[in-house]
Amino acid sequence: MPLRSAGTAKVSRDPVHHPLFARYYARASVAAETKLGMADVRRRLLAGLSGRVIEIGAGNGLNFAHYPGTVSEVVAIEPERRLRQAAVEAALRCEVPVDVVPGAAEALPVKSEAFDAVVVSLVLCSVRDVPRALSEARRVLRPGGTVRFFEHGRGGGPAMRFTQRALDRTVWPLLSGGCHLARDPVGALRGAGFELGPYRSVLLPEKGPKLPPSFCVLGTAWRP
Repeated sequence: MPLRSAGTAKVSRDPVHHPLFARYYARASVAAETKLGMADVRRRLLAGLSGRVIEIGAGNGLNFAHYPGTVSEVVAIEPERRLRQAAVEAALRCEVPVDVVPGAAEALPVKSEAFDAVVVSLVLCSVRDVPRALSEARRVLRPGGTVRFFEHGRGGGPAMRFTQRALDRTVWPLLSGGCHLARDPVGALRGAGFELGPYRSVLLPEKGPKLPPSFCVLGTAWRP
C-alpha cells in the first residue's frame, strides 16, 4: 500500500493534538541539540542502520539528518499536526528518502514485516498504550529486524522515583503533551517479546542537576 506524504494526506482528525506543547517542543528540542548533546545521541542511535526504517513518533524530524546513507527509506509516523508539518520540512532537507505520514503508534498504517528496523526516540513516554504500541512495532518489523531506542524513564534514588510518580499522577502529562516520567522502556521492550541487545544509561544533561526527565537509556533490541 503506497504511503502519502503528510503534505498531501487529508485526515479528518489527528490522533494526538497538543498544539501548545508542540510549539514549546519544537523550540526546546532544537536548543537541546547542542546544549544537551542530543545531536551526538541521535548519531549514536542511528549509526549502522540500513534498509527500510520506520520511525515511530518522529516529532519535528530532528533524527532525519543523522540517518546513514545505507538506509534506503524512512517512513516517519507523527500524530501531532504541528510537529508533523515541521518533520515534512526536515524531510525535504534530508539526503535519505523520508516519507512523513500521520498515524498513531498503536495502529501503524503500514504492512506487517515490511521494515528492517524500527526507531523509537523519546516516544514511549507519551504513547497512550505502550504494550499495544510495541506490539505494533513488532508486527511491522521483519523477523531478525532491529529496534533502536532512546527513551527516558524512571531513575535515580527513592526520592527521585517518588517525585516522578507524583508528577505523573498530577501535572506533568497535562503540561508535557501526555509525557510520563516513571515508565520503564527496557522492561516494556522485554515484555513485548523483543530480545534486548546492548544498552546504556544516559543522563541529560550529562553534567549539572539531575531532573525528573534526565534518566535516559540508549540501546538496541531485536525481533526474534
